[in-house]
Amino acid sequence: MTDFGPLFTPFRLGRFTLPNRFVFPPMGLQVCEGGVPSEEAADYYARRAAGGASLVITEGVYIDHPSSGDNPLLGRFHGEDAFAGWKRVAERVHAAGGICVPELWHVGLIYCGPDVLTGGPLAYRPELGQVSPSGYIDPQNKVCDAMTQQQIDQVIEAYARGTRKAVELGFDGIELHGAHGYIIDQFLWKALNHRTDKYGGSPRARGQFAAEVVRACRAELAPGMPLILRISQWKMVDYNARLADTPQELEELLAPIVEAGVDLIDCSQRRFWEPAFGGDNAGTDLNLAGWTKKVTGVPTCTIGSIGLDSDFFVNLGEGKTSQLDLERLDDLMRRFDRGDFDLVAVGRAMIAEPDWPLLVRDGRLDRLRPFTPAALDQALMAHVAD
Repeated sequence: MTDFGPLFTPFRLGRFTLPNRFVFPPMGLQVCEGGVPSEEAADYYARRAAGGASLVITEGVYIDHPSSGDNPLLGRFHGEDAFAGWKRVAERVHAAGGICVPELWHVGLIYCGPDVLTGGPLAYRPELGQVSPSGYIDPQNKVCDAMTQQQIDQVIEAYARGTRKAVELGFDGIELHGAHGYIIDQFLWKALNHRTDKYGGSPRARGQFAAEVVRACRAELAPGMPLILRISQWKMVDYNARLADTPQELEELLAPIVEAGVDLIDCSQRRFWEPAFGGDNAGTDLNLAGWTKKVTGVPTCTIGSIGLDSDFFVNLGEGKTSQLDLERLDDLMRRFDRGDFDLVAVGRAMIAEPDWPLLVRDGRLDRLRPFTPAALDQALMAHVAD
């Protein structure tokens, strides 16, 4: 039987010592009526902390900027009613023994697209004042002007305000959503960043905006409060997109961000076992978290169908059930023992079974429930039955 003991060793994240290596990642359930998390939402997050997640990251919350996002069922980080709800989330997670950070989010031009949530066409909504580095809504279509320096500064300040408020509300740090094709990722991704100033051109220049956001947010955090950045190769508008084509490009892209001061890089993949690079690097099976740690020296978190036999998009697109995959867990431990990454984020499996880490610790794998699309609808009420 696989030895999962190493996942139950402590890890230092900023000023906190996590008792184990399990993270409950941001999972957008779209359950915040008017952008405000309910009592049930707070209990939902707390239940995952009680089930063994030492770090709980909330779903993406829109920062206080006119075009950060407008889905009324996703959380917002502005307005006193929303602040009261998010304060309650932090308090409940702390009471359950977990560390809690919000994921601060600005979507840029990406509001809807050919993705798992909508399946519809991309939509440009000029009435919202949408912004992006070069005005491209996807790699082929430019729909507006590139951001001015003033607009860039306004978005950076909105991230800083969100960080300041997170501290006031009692959160332990922040995560910046820099993945999946949203605004930070739009600067990182060369397919959408066509700028010729300090924010575009070379990989290092494409990382400059993210670095300035990190630096502004870091200034609002007390010493030791962790700042996490989420990155990904894939985007909601293109599952085959590449943030970087080689480890060398990845290193150059992330260098200014690392210099600005990140404590952890959260590396989003659809399938954690897939190598991040091919070509001359095809001889290694390092995933994105593995390569990111190798080229930056910064601790990383891996995610992507942990312990399951199909990814999130197959679940929702085809309505399939994801079963426990013991071979994948063996592979996860092989990579962890090798030092590829430091933390492991378990999303869908912990939605279906909040006690997933504790059951794994106790060797009770037969108790792990499979994940079904219906589990998303049931997640908020699961604590009532528990």
